[in-house]
Amino acid sequence: MRYWTVEEARAYLPRLKELVGRIHHAAQVGAGTGGSTNGDRSPMADAQEAYEELSEGDIILRDPSTGLIDFHAKGDDDVVYYLCWRMGDDDLAWWHLPEEGFPGRKPLPRDEG
Repeated sequence: MRYWTVEEARAYLPRLKELVGRIHHAAQVGAGTGGSTNGDRSPMADAQEAYEELSEGDIILRDPSTGLIDFHAKGDDDVVYYLCWRMGDDDLAWWHLPEEGFPGRKPLPRDEG
């Protein structure tokens, strides 16, 4: 399993936004709620490639419709937690423990006190 640092996850955000956008677009087209199928590639093929890239990076897509993402992280205190980002967020600014989920999000930086 890969553990991401805040810096690594933030550096990956431009690519993450692109991948999540492709998945979100495919979901809209598939649901008939918007988007178009222009180009030679199908939105579903684009989405599948995006899912695979996320999976290869051990990045968890929690909700395709909202673009909710978790990155595995591990603090210097050996506590495993998630860096949390959602489509529309400008920056990676949240974290939570695995058992807390989205409702337990707290602002970065994480206090390892």
